Amino acid sequence: MNMIRIKWMMEWRLAAVRNGMKDALAYRWDFLIDFFTQAFVPVGIQLILWHSIFTQSGTTVFGGMKYTELLAYTWTSILFSQVRGGNYDFALIEMIRTGSLSQSLLRPVGPVEFVFWRGFGEKIFTAAFCLFLGLLASYFADRSVLNLLLAMMLAVLGNVIHYLFGATLAAVAFYWENAFAILLVKNMMVSLLSGEVMPLSVFPAKYSWIWESTPFYLYVYGPTQVALGKWSPEVWAHHMMIGFGWCIAFAILLKITWSRSIRQYQGIGG
Repeated sequence: MNMIRIKWMMEWRLAAVRNGMKDALAYRWDFLIDFFTQAFVPVGIQLILWHSIFTQSGTTVFGGMKYTELLAYTWTSILFSQVRGGNYDFALIEMIRTGSLSQSLLRPVGPVEFVFWRGFGEKIFTAAFCLFLGLLASYFADRSVLNLLLAMMLAVLGNVIHYLFGATLAAVAFYWENAFAILLVKNMMVSLLSGEVMPLSVFPAKYSWIWESTPFYLYVYGPTQVALGKWSPEVWAHHMMIGFGWCIAFAILLKITWSRSIRQYQGIGG
């Protein structure tokens, strides 16, 4: 009987290992498919746009940037547009709406922290993968490795800012069931003001105060400028300090909004 039991346990463990390997392999394929789909579809649109502008209009400069500079920005920005953001704030709203927040309230870690760390691990993996691609490309494009490392640090900081801001907005779900609309508007605004759609330098100088007064430029535009050598390490340090300032401000605002809004929570769900 003992031999049969041992044999059964060994077969069970081998099956578990095989299933785990299959799940891990499936996750890697899903990650790669999502990564390249989300990255290269917008890039393809931008490349077509730049080509059309420079070939049809006959211009040599657009928004103070040459064609080669726009191409370099577009390809480099891929590395950081995949790091920024995430759907953590949507997960918070779904927890509030469905009533599953009640289970999170029983954990030692609060729901805001739990959702953040659960999603942040995936973004760190994405950042590491993007950094690897950047280092590989820097070998052929003659880019500074130090600049790339500094740029990725700024992008990761931007991810933290983005979550704190989104989680603050998610508190609206305690009062309004259709709070998803607010986050959708936020994401559209961030896509434009982060430099993901196009370089922020192409906007007229008199309107630059709009994106400079938000933290969104730290997500994509700032890291891309650092990676391309447009920002010196001193300028990078200055914007990192600004980013930490935004983190502190949003962390305080997040604590205030959630501590007050959670009093409205009844745990009934939608």
